[in-house]
Amino acid sequence: MNNLPLEFIKRLNAITAKRPATIIKHILANGYITSEEIKEIYGYNHPPRAIRDVREQGIPIVTYRVKDNSGRSIVAYKFGDPSLMDNQISKVHGRTAFAKALKEALIEKYGAKCFIYQQTLDATLLQIDHRVPYEIGGEASQDIEAYMLLSPSANRAKSWSCEHCDNWIKKDVNFCSGCFWSHPESYNHIAGNKERRIVITFTGNEIEDYNKLIKQVGVVNAEQYIKDVIKSSLKI
Repeated sequence: MNNLPLEFIKRLNAITAKRPATIIKHILANGYITSEEIKEIYGYNHPPRAIRDVREQGIPIVTYRVKDNSGRSIVAYKFGDPSLMDNQISKVHGRTAFAKALKEALIEKYGAKCFIYQQTLDATLLQIDHRVPYEIGGEASQDIEAYMLLSPSANRAKSWSCEHCDNWIKKDVNFCSGCFWSHPESYNHIAGNKERRIVITFTGNEIEDYNKLIKQVGVVNAEQYIKDVIKSSLKI
């Protein structure tokens, strides 16, 4: 990538934080990096978060798709227009303070629970996430309604679903706003599919109920059994 402006190269080399520096080094050497390479080579299981780290350093990154060795379409990332480089360094400390206040405000309003799984968790385990992915809608406002709290597993599940959605390339913010992963409390599709979802988590003494259910109907049939029970109970 010898055609990059010298100032851009200097800015890239000045970034020393491990995760964004790792991504930058790979793109400099290869021209791009795929989501699979981020996970398989470098062990970062949440590629969008790793890419966000680079963007938060003011480096423009373009998301697109390439074919892997099997011909499957996967997400890839490369540097964007160097003229769009943003000096974010002065914003870092402000962002950290905002994140702390935002998390406290979300917990005060909704409780210390995952918006997707509706599990109450230790506040230290909850992660702040944009309702509409940063890669789609850009930086959100400071309105707390633009954010959600997620457990680590829910965050990974959301990232995977979003990254494999057609809208990851189209970037229609309104489409995202109507998705389960953005507004699980009120949505009309799940990653473009006409689906509805209820996440049921068994905790504490309820685990014994789960064990009885699985023993009686098996793991494969458990979902359909629950649907049948609901359908039967709702009959008038």
